[in-house]
Amino acid sequence: MRKFAPIHVVMALLCGIVLAPVVLAQEDASTAAKIMFDSANRERLSRGLHRLQWDDDLTKAAMAHAQRMARENTIGHQFTGEPALLERASASGAHFSELAENVAVGPDAVVIHSEWMHSPPHRANLLAANMNSVGIAVVERNGQLFAVEDFSDSTPELSLEEQERQAGARLSKLGLSLTGNTQDARKDCSMAHGYTGNPAPRFKVRYTTSDPSQLPQALEDNIHDGHYRSAAVGACRSEERSGFTDYRLSVLLY
Repeated sequence: MRKFAPIHVVMALLCGIVLAPVVLAQEDASTAAKIMFDSANRERLSRGLHRLQWDDDLTKAAMAHAQRMARENTIGHQFTGEPALLERASASGAHFSELAENVAVGPDAVVIHSEWMHSPPHRANLLAANMNSVGIAVVERNGQLFAVEDFSDSTPELSLEEQERQAGARLSKLGLSLTGNTQDARKDCSMAHGYTGNPAPRFKVRYTTSDPSQLPQALEDNIHDGHYRSAAVGACRSEERSGFTDYRLSVLLY
């Protein structure tokens, strides 16, 4: 069994900003978040990286944490009694294969972004090529901005049919014809061991992945050996693992 893109959480905090406070109106917090979002994408585009998409679910998670930091009047990635980043993002409704977080406190959005870009771990999160989405929240307290950026490699929720279509497309590209044994493959997918289908496959593999269009390397190696002419693919419901997108499939080779 092989898992692609395992859940990976990277976090970085920034507490070294000590500048004269600038008093901002409460509504300017949303403007500050937009400045940070635009700044992040400007940095990425200037380096040939794809834009980050705004994620409302991640923003909910970021806002809850920014509010907690403002109440505590300090920064951190988890306070006593508060869920960790993975749980916060999951509870907000986000679906992902990777997560990262930046937090900071400072006088304004421009200063915070600049400090993030001059801090290696924060810069790495902002410029991570494997991240495609971000949620940003800012809360003001006594003229200081408590800021949170939650990044993710956001993944879609796919139906069983779409999972099978994507895996089947890859199998076809490798030269195999698809059989009509979808139900047998689905049944095999849901089993812990053994196989009850007829005819029995010459080779089979059950696996989980965050990207159904990619096959396990061991499966591709067997296909490249040239001993198989057809395949059946079936998907089944994966166990719930918070917001981590985890597709479960079975491929039968004949």
